[in-house]
Amino acid sequence: MNYSKKTVKDIDVKGKKVLLRCDFNVPQDKKTGEITDDKRIRAALPTIQYLLEQGAAVIACSHLGKPVATFDSYVKKQVEKGKNAEDITKEEWEKSLKKLSLKIVAARLSELLGQPVIMAEDVVGADAQAKAAALKPGEIMLLENTRFEKGETKNDPATAKAMADMAEVYVSDAFGAVHRAHASTAGVADYLPAVSGFLIQKELEIIGGALANPKRPLVAILGGSKVSSKIGVINNLLEIADTIIIGGGMAYTFSAADGGKVGDSLLEADWMDYAKEMVAKAAAKGVKLLLPIDTVIANAFAPDAESKVVAAGEIPDGWQGLDIGPKTVELYCNAVQDAGTVIWNGPMGVFEFAAFAKGTEAVAEALSKTSAITIIGGGDSAAAVQQLGYADKMTHISTGGGASLEFMEGKVLPGVACLLDK
Repeated sequence: MNYSKKTVKDIDVKGKKVLLRCDFNVPQDKKTGEITDDKRIRAALPTIQYLLEQGAAVIACSHLGKPVATFDSYVKKQVEKGKNAEDITKEEWEKSLKKLSLKIVAARLSELLGQPVIMAEDVVGADAQAKAAALKPGEIMLLENTRFEKGETKNDPATAKAMADMAEVYVSDAFGAVHRAHASTAGVADYLPAVSGFLIQKELEIIGGALANPKRPLVAILGGSKVSSKIGVINNLLEIADTIIIGGGMAYTFSAADGGKVGDSLLEADWMDYAKEMVAKAAAKGVKLLLPIDTVIANAFAPDAESKVVAAGEIPDGWQGLDIGPKTVELYCNAVQDAGTVIWNGPMGVFEFAAFAKGTEAVAEALSKTSAITIIGGGDSAAAVQQLGYADKMTHISTGGGASLEFMEGKVLPGVACLLDK
């Protein structure tokens, strides 16, 4: 995939209406609906402010959560959850949509920008169209949740065209959504010249650069629970990395594949042959593949479970591995010391339990001290780095968990492929 894409700086937006796809999928308090973290809104500000300063009229759009776009689909979903179809009302469905309205985002964005954000009542309906038509240079409006349109997730051409018809240029800045081919992330580019905003530009330059031309040695740290979800990433990184470090729950599948005893640890037995294959492939390519040499085990999956340290592959029945052990911590931290580039995706253990977060914490600390280019691939590892206060010590923290994983797999990202090449 070509990572060199045109950006907002490569086109003239003065006096033009710009459809801007943002990632405003913010976490909300379940009871009050209040935004609990506005990081994603703040991340969009540089692109929005640049467009407004250049004299563009900005029509921003985003999804929020997973609304069910039609009443029939809502009924079907509720029935699957065990409810009676007769008891489900239209009011109930409309209430579920109201909870995922972008009105609260418009209010926060308005505060951050210091200017009004005009809110549309719909995505491509009469209200959105009228407000877009009346929008003047230097003004910004926000369309309602794109997933309120049933054509959005299906990348329906009619939905994409209706969105595109309101504008003259399309700017994509929602890296967290570029791995999905939706009407607002990819479809609109069939009808408008499409370029990237500053957020996507940064992701492409830093992650793309690390994959295409890394400062060596390139060390990849992969954690998380499942081998199955990381197999594509491991496979792709075996072609480019100098060292691959495996932690988290997936390490037990590698251990079992090597004949080790894993007790009650997380195990994907169907993937043991793949694990063996990866080990053989690493050896053939001269890639260092580091696996845990000891592990912290517990007699239950609980924050206060009894725990002890055993050698990898020697976990007794009734016990399960929940973190990497102290010798492994030392091995892994030494491996990143002299790295040129480090990519990290996925925790080393059950990070949400303090007793089993030590491996993840130690890796985060080691990365904060290395002089390497450090790239954190979204999701849990990004949360860990942020919680521990090391965020400002990292070169780059990706804004997209799923997107950065697919990026590292070498997959084509539809929301990037649709942008104009430089």
